[in-house]
Amino acid sequence: MIALFAIALAAGAASALMFASIMSGELFSLVLFYLAPLPLMVAAVGWGPLGAAVAGLAAAAGLGAIFNLPYGLAFAVAVALPAWWLGHLTLLGRPSANSAASPPSAAVPALEWYPLGQTLLWISLLAALTTFAALLTLGTDADSITGTLHGALSRILSASDVPVSADTDQLINAMIKVAPALAAMFATLTLTLNLWLAAKITATSGRLRRPWPDLKSTALPPMTLVALFAAIGFCFSGGLFAMLAIIVTATLLMAYALSGFAVLHTLTLALKSRTFWLGSTYALVVMFVWPVLAMVALGLADAAFGLRQRFWQRQPPPLPIP
Repeated sequence: MIALFAIALAAGAASALMFASIMSGELFSLVLFYLAPLPLMVAAVGWGPLGAAVAGLAAAAGLGAIFNLPYGLAFAVAVALPAWWLGHLTLLGRPSANSAASPPSAAVPALEWYPLGQTLLWISLLAALTTFAALLTLGTDADSITGTLHGALSRILSASDVPVSADTDQLINAMIKVAPALAAMFATLTLTLNLWLAAKITATSGRLRRPWPDLKSTALPPMTLVALFAAIGFCFSGGLFAMLAIIVTATLLMAYALSGFAVLHTLTLALKSRTFWLGSTYALVVMFVWPVLAMVALGLADAAFGLRQRFWQRQPPPLPIP
């Protein structure tokens, strides 16, 4: 127990320093800021959710004492809560239906782990929560949030010696409209990346307390598609509720993009040049970003038409073992 608390305090200190590094203003501090959940997730996946809870509380209390209470609360909501909950879901398992038929002599019963698709859905919901909470720090209604963002972007452009004109004002308004959605999508991506890195680190060190999952089988729950269409409809309602609907829509679309990558990994299994196609796809997405729309379409097509299921049905049956 002492070792667990020592590891938790170390993880909390590392996460707090990475989160607070953004105040330095250095460009590299952005990388550390977005990787702030990683130490807590490593503690959660490698030593259990209790370690992540202790680490998150200690880090939030320390940041609140050093800076101010809102800063500590921001860390708790944006970093500690997602890290603890996602670590808990990663280790969540129950005896499978087949374990009842296993012989009594089996030392370890077969476990059914929490589905990856539902974990991905939780990631998108947590990203929407943290993004919306960040917007609420700028104002309590849509007009005040928009006004605060407009003033901040105007000051940034003025400091960059960009001449203010009607075209500049239109550009600012366009950036304000897409900024919440882009922030939500990026939050979904960074949470997913942090969880994957935490699992990789613990697996490499031998601390991963579950088998490595089959990532290409990741599929969102069927009702997610209904929730996506409902969120798109609410985007036209106006006000703060429409802003929340836009954020939820963005996070769910990013979740379907990640699911689309899983579909791509499945559909290319039969290709001899599979490595080339996968590498080219990832390179195009990293370089130009917009090709991620193709992954969104692939994820949605799989959800609607079952592309992976049809792929496996077309595969020849395995040869009998002599």
